[in-house]
Amino acid sequence: MKKILYTDFVGTDEIISQMLEKKEIKKAMTRNNLYKFWSKVAGAKFAAKSRPFSLIGGGVMVIACENSIVAQELMLKKTQLLVKFKPYLESLKMNVKDLKFDAKRWNT
Repeated sequence: MKKILYTDFVGTDEIISQMLEKKEIKKAMTRNNLYKFWSKVAGAKFAAKSRPFSLIGGGVMVIACENSIVAQELMLKKTQLLVKFKPYLESLKMNVKDLKFDAKRWNT
């Protein structure tokens, strides 16, 4: 029986580098990095009761809230939250102009 040598395998480092070149994956990773900063921007109290849900057209970030009370509290702090978000947005080269708070999007 003849021995078969498998020498043309593609290394995982090459596969990962090819994946990271794709536009969709770069976009998803950038959004994920932005979402990680939510706890620093919102503070521990609100980070436990809200989380980023999605980014929609026009630079609007949708924030899922535990209930309408949390959504209202965050709505009152919207300007402050956007100011706190600014350094993170600049470092990621993203543009978020507005925040939308939605209690319907909360999923436990």
